[in-house]
Amino acid sequence: MNKHTANLKGLGNHHESEALEGALVKGCNSPQKVPYGLYAEQLSGSAFTSPRHINLSSWLYRIRPSVLHGEFHPVLQTDLAGTPFDLAYTPPTQMRWDPMPYPAVPRSFIEGLVTLAGNGSIEMQGGAAIHLYCATRSMHNEFFYNADGEFLIVPQEGALRFKTEFGSLDAKPGELIVIPRGIKFQVQLIAEKARGYICENFGSPFRLPELGVIGANGLANPRDFHIPSAAFEDREGNFILITKFQGQLWQAAINHSPLDVVAWHGTYAPYKYDLALFNTINTVSFDHPDPSIFTVLTSPSPVQGVANIDFVIFPPRWMVAKDTFRPPYYHRNIMSEYMGLIHGAYDAKETGFVPGGGSLHNCMSAHGPDAAAFNKAVSAALEPEYYDNTLAFMFESRQVWRLTPAAYNADFRQKDYLACWQELKSHFQAKSIA
Repeated sequence: MNKHTANLKGLGNHHESEALEGALVKGCNSPQKVPYGLYAEQLSGSAFTSPRHINLSSWLYRIRPSVLHGEFHPVLQTDLAGTPFDLAYTPPTQMRWDPMPYPAVPRSFIEGLVTLAGNGSIEMQGGAAIHLYCATRSMHNEFFYNADGEFLIVPQEGALRFKTEFGSLDAKPGELIVIPRGIKFQVQLIAEKARGYICENFGSPFRLPELGVIGANGLANPRDFHIPSAAFEDREGNFILITKFQGQLWQAAINHSPLDVVAWHGTYAPYKYDLALFNTINTVSFDHPDPSIFTVLTSPSPVQGVANIDFVIFPPRWMVAKDTFRPPYYHRNIMSEYMGLIHGAYDAKETGFVPGGGSLHNCMSAHGPDAAAFNKAVSAALEPEYYDNTLAFMFESRQVWRLTPAAYNADFRQKDYLACWQELKSHFQAKSIA
């Protein structure tokens, strides 16, 4: 497997891979005749005139060009939604969900998608959506690409194999995989079933955050990102090409596998990352750094310093702060936070928030530790402690996450979530000095 040594800031170091020796074109990207009788095709992930450091494109040398397919027809699927999202289902109330149950009938990765929330505009290329997936069968004769945005996929249960135009990548719980906009792929189960989370990013492609005063080292290291090696299928038959376009699924007949790229080069490709390799930065004195210090990937907005979407994790780490309330402090903020749990326990919600579940705290909706976590934290001996059984994450957006009817009315939404704070009592003593 090739390594993704790009810094994911749009700088996109050039990569190349070939499945047959000599298939990769040298010099002219689109010569009069391509080796092996292949077709040259460019895939652009940014505007042609984008600045060099954020210009994303790749050249693909494939057996058949991508234009070979039938007419697209709409697919009726009620659980996948697009912008605009209806505010009617989005009160400021804090919300939490149990894991989404697996379907009673076999579902592929695409068939098992359920939209939970979203914001922004697909048309204006800003905002994002949150989907859950539950898959119980592999995709065999179906292929998919997303014309609306890129998929950041966070497996929670069950490993998956993503067969893409650029080659294959496997992703298991504890890893993430990003499939950029427009890239065709197929998802196969490695385990019996699989479940997880997806952030669909309509805005600027994800990149590594700037390190600022942290310096050259810390957080996610560029060398730990992986891209696929070229592999190809030369299959003919009766297949289906599915696309997500303007918030809706469409499908067309295609008489061959579109995963027929024999060689490729460029700056635009799928990639994966093992979250265990994240170099966590934390305090060694007192108080908390802001949660932004845990950012793995960010999609910038037009406003400097304010993200369209941040992907933030809370991994195993040492807690050593002195004279400090160690769980996340009670807070309200302008960013809107959807949190998921991959495995273990979250220190601010040790009960009720389970792996595969999620919580939503929108803009200025107060949140923080439940009563049990508060009582434990204020009475704990502040010795160095290693949090080793935990991996939580946040999709954090500058825009409110607007719920879908499916999320608001879900049987697995915890209708009693607010009860977790109701045992917080006043400890105020007018004459007491803490």
